[in-house]
Amino acid sequence: MRHSNYEEWLNNSSQSASSKMNWWVDPMRRKKFDHRIIESRLGELRSIRKDARADKLLFYFDEGLHGNMANMGSAEVYESGSSSARKLISEYVNELADGLEQIYQFHDKELKLADKKAFFDRASRAHGRSALMLSGAGALAPFHLGVCIALRTQNLLPKVISGSSAGAIIAGIMCSRSDEELDEVLESESLLEIFDLVHREYSERENQLDGEDIRSIVETWIPDVTFEEAFQRTGRYLCVSVSPSEMHQQSRTLNSITTPNVLLRETIQASCAVPGLINPVKLAARGLDGSREPYVRSRSWVDGSVTDDLPASRLRRIFGCNFFITSQTNPLILWSLHEQKIEGPLKDMATFWQGASKEWVKAVYPYAQSMVQNIYPMNMLTRMWFSVFTQDYTADVNILPNQRFVNPMAMLEKIKPEHAMELVLDGEEHTWPHIERIKNSTTVGFKLEEILNRLEATTLPGRAKEKQPSNKADLRSISSGDIANG
Repeated sequence: MRHSNYEEWLNNSSQSASSKMNWWVDPMRRKKFDHRIIESRLGELRSIRKDARADKLLFYFDEGLHGNMANMGSAEVYESGSSSARKLISEYVNELADGLEQIYQFHDKELKLADKKAFFDRASRAHGRSALMLSGAGALAPFHLGVCIALRTQNLLPKVISGSSAGAIIAGIMCSRSDEELDEVLESESLLEIFDLVHREYSERENQLDGEDIRSIVETWIPDVTFEEAFQRTGRYLCVSVSPSEMHQQSRTLNSITTPNVLLRETIQASCAVPGLINPVKLAARGLDGSREPYVRSRSWVDGSVTDDLPASRLRRIFGCNFFITSQTNPLILWSLHEQKIEGPLKDMATFWQGASKEWVKAVYPYAQSMVQNIYPMNMLTRMWFSVFTQDYTADVNILPNQRFVNPMAMLEKIKPEHAMELVLDGEEHTWPHIERIKNSTTVGFKLEEILNRLEATTLPGRAKEKQPSNKADLRSISSGDIANG
């Protein structure tokens, strides 16, 4: 049954959940989450907020602002069918957000501005950020777009979004367009028109995407801007994974912090360059005079999902992220993933064999690589498959399509506009069951970020970031280099 929006889905799921076992009397579920700790902390916070003393509130939050206290962020709590536990968690995180707002509202006599800013800086670092990671996807890329639409509709789209391979295209769309532009582009009729436009411009040679098709897709969807310019337009951090096409080089995750002057289009094309099927791509950057110049002139790059499909470790280091949402559609590994709600011996057995297989590949790789290190392309293929088999492909929240078995040979298939729209709708519907958990896990982080932005605007008004004005032109105009150079 297809639902038209999240509210309709929620109403239907609430009715079906009423017949499920009560979470509170299920001992296997109950031990996953200690409601007594949350009840105690919630009562304490309400009492302190009632006293309205800055020192007591600061002391309370300094005791720990933990996103998974008493295991309240675990998937089992949200898949049990109990509304009591979820309601308690929602009340607690909302009270935390209200408490932080109360601290922000204290007058200088009660809490000096410098002390206030120091507290929120410290609290934000301790609590961490959320991030959305879009995997390699091939022809399933529109599923990612549906996930982004569902999160954005509920005001839950993270500020940090990574993408690899086809996921980089969707991440690029979300992080290079202002909110006003996204409102126009992501409307259903507009999406179908764009899918139709892209499909008409495909080359007629075969049913598989080639390098020219990828270039056409990227130029249609992605403005000709740098990572820094994209951030200035949107306030969102785009991170794109690319893999080296040569031996003995490291993969990269490009973003506005580490590579601000690198241009998006070439980077995303490189991330989509499937080894053996699409030629490697050289990156480009904007020079000091505004011209297009080669970036790391001697190197070319290929599909980012080969070495870093989900760059969680780099997002932790650069952006302080510690809560990860992934839309996972990578055709090479999708078949091996299981739903988080699967518990018991079956899950334990699958986890054991996956871990054992990964360790076996790590042990065999040095020997296998030594046998082919001077034989091209066997050396490159060996390294590629080692990376594919040893990566982590899951996160805290995993949004997966129903279709788990995808023919790898069809991952570059040219799909019709109607099928693309179906994938978008599937992405939305598969995100809705995770909305409540994501909201409870990110409410405090969003509140901290909001308050820090207000404090920065107050203390440094001249340096407050101003987004570039919205461009209401058609898609081709939005995508043109005139915006970047204007």
